[in-house]
Amino acid sequence: MKPFAIVFLSLATCAAADLRLGIVGTDTSHVSAFSKILNDPSSPNHIPGAKIVAAFKGGSPDVESSYSRVDKYADELKSKYQVEIVPQISDLCGKVDAILLESVDGRKHLPQMREIVKCGKPVFIDKPLASTLDDALEIARIAKAANVKWFSTSSLRYAEVVKTAKGYTDRLGVVVWGPSPTEPHHQLDLSYYGIHPIEMLFTIMGPGCKTVTRAATTNDPGMDTVTCIWSDGRIGTVEAMRPYGPYGAIVIRPKDVVEIPNDRGAYYATMLGEIIKFFQTGVVPVPNGETLEIFRFMDAAQRSKAAGGQPMSLR
Repeated sequence: MKPFAIVFLSLATCAAADLRLGIVGTDTSHVSAFSKILNDPSSPNHIPGAKIVAAFKGGSPDVESSYSRVDKYADELKSKYQVEIVPQISDLCGKVDAILLESVDGRKHLPQMREIVKCGKPVFIDKPLASTLDDALEIARIAKAANVKWFSTSSLRYAEVVKTAKGYTDRLGVVVWGPSPTEPHHQLDLSYYGIHPIEMLFTIMGPGCKTVTRAATTNDPGMDTVTCIWSDGRIGTVEAMRPYGPYGAIVIRPKDVVEIPNDRGAYYATMLGEIIKFFQTGVVPVPNGETLEIFRFMDAAQRSKAAGGQPMSLR
């Protein structure tokens, strides 16, 4: 029997007990939000069936949003949610059934994933999957070699604006918009936060992007317009606003255009429900191939920007 099959069989036979989850990276507000939803039965969004029991702090000394928060959130997990803080990733292996890779710095995900796959447990990788396409492909390769199942997503995939837009099956094209502040250490500058509206676009359009063109303003605040032609002729566009802006979408249909504003809802609970279901069943809710296509899209957008807005094919 393959290693991941053993893991999921174990989870199925222990369905009556909470799944034990481990966190890698306590430098994001997600770890606090997730712990409240999973560990606090009084939370209005509480999801039963899983509990965060241990965490490895991690952190990046050159990323302000990491080093300024990593200890704060670790202390909160320990004091408020009784989460054990462990000194090494390997210390999680015997304590948990599945792992949440939460490090805010996408550069950390590949080296941390190298350690995580040694546990043989399923993994959710929070955004961004990586800071480069090459790292994303290597994460997929080492997970496959270790027979470890994984998936990654933005919570915006589960937004009502996305669900509504996806309902228009006769769409000829889609325009989405959202904030896209950058982080200087991320080689793919859209990956850090622009991943949110990009994930919205791919959830609505599905895979099949072929050629990407990116135009960027030089001022700050500013905006990037990234357009892709799909293999069936549909056109998808992301308006990435720097540093911040609202979310929304426009669906272009044969006889009308529908604008869908963001509902400003919280999507963590919906996303966590999908994560727990994945840990329980082994069924990946977002195909790894689609996640990697999103990174090929951002890689092509980066190359298009560097070439002054020339169209670039996905590699």
